[in-house]
Amino acid sequence: MTAATLAAPIVARPTTTAPSFGAFVARAAAAGQLVVQPRMGFGEPRRMRAGLERTKSAVATTVGTLTIDSYTRVGDQDAARAALAEGLALNGYPIATHPVDLTRALLDGVLDPGFPVQVRHGSSRPESIVRALAAAGLDATEGGPVSYCLPYGRTPLSESVENWARCCELLAELVPAPRVPHLESFGGCMLGQLCPPGLLVALSLLEGLFFARHGIGSVSLSYAQQSDPGQDTEAIGALHRLAGEFLPAGVDRHVVLYTYMGVFPRTEPGATRLLEASARLAVRAGAQRLIVKTAAEAHRIPTVTENVRALETAAASAALAEAEAGPAGGPADSEVYREALAFVEAVLDLDEDLGRALRKAFARGVLDVPYCLHPDNAGRSRSFVDGAGRLRWSEVGAMPVAPYAAPSGRRRALTSDGLLVALGAVARRYDDVGEVDRPG
Repeated sequence: MTAATLAAPIVARPTTTAPSFGAFVARAAAAGQLVVQPRMGFGEPRRMRAGLERTKSAVATTVGTLTIDSYTRVGDQDAARAALAEGLALNGYPIATHPVDLTRALLDGVLDPGFPVQVRHGSSRPESIVRALAAAGLDATEGGPVSYCLPYGRTPLSESVENWARCCELLAELVPAPRVPHLESFGGCMLGQLCPPGLLVALSLLEGLFFARHGIGSVSLSYAQQSDPGQDTEAIGALHRLAGEFLPAGVDRHVVLYTYMGVFPRTEPGATRLLEASARLAVRAGAQRLIVKTAAEAHRIPTVTENVRALETAAASAALAEAEAGPAGGPADSEVYREALAFVEAVLDLDEDLGRALRKAFARGVLDVPYCLHPDNAGRSRSFVDGAGRLRWSEVGAMPVAPYAAPSGRRRALTSDGLLVALGAVARRYDDVGEVDRPG
């Protein structure tokens, strides 16, 4: 397939008329609208364009997603080219393999001031992706030196830090003014269903600060919905407060919430209830963008139609919550904020260079993601879900926080049986009777 057969004529409009991603989200937030976004990626350009068009036409305030295939994520363009040549289906869009004119044609007439598009990938070596997205007229992607390294493979953290420093500077260089390059930290989603939120909030803030120090003028800080709405509200409030305290004043920023990323309800009513709860959480806590999941998540990769249905369901729930809610935002001073602040200050005290500080933090166990098997992770921290549904530390290793002590004074460890129960608790709760989410 050629660019001419996909969309003709090919014009340069995507590089000149599309708004910056962060500016679009800011305008929507000022208008009281939650931006909703799917995870969506197809190797075949016509199907990818159709997915973007359906997302754009959804009854919601949406942004588009180009999710990248697995070969491109690990830098294996030869394998991506071979798959395309053989007509094999890819699990995402091979942006570094398809000709840039083809990607421009795919975006032509879809990408515009009312519909920016973000590239999502999962790579610790994102240079080819950054070059390709910028050449296609895009300015937004996501990831981070820690969050796209530790959970996904065995790339050394030192190498990932160097790669991401270079790619931040490259993105800042390649996106032409007046557009502003945007990077979203994935730090708030790392093994999110088993990691107490203080560490997730700290990782997201630290990656956002890393982006800003390497020339990125617009960032988003992420957080994944967990098992307790009150703790989640604290986490989003902590992100807002820490961003105000640590990010440079001139850096545009917003918070993005992910609908629960763990074991998803198996029934459609249960999955819908969980999605609606995430939209209400976003409005109540003050997140400006929501990454949705669909009712099909527990069974298979969702269709475009199912993605659109999820977008519209989330938008409708957010609109109702907006009409009913008081002022948005979590508590200014919370347990999650204090814990996240301890992590952030401990890391920043290690070295003036944030990349070196992150490496030292993991080498010394100051940052230690529970149940993460990456060689550069100390692996001494452990967590559990308490009786109220809040994630707590049972073991902290060398981290600058304290393990949780129950009122009885006993510390609780997570057994293998307890782990299985914890992993499925949210799905069971929403499948069985639905969750009435609590504000505090």
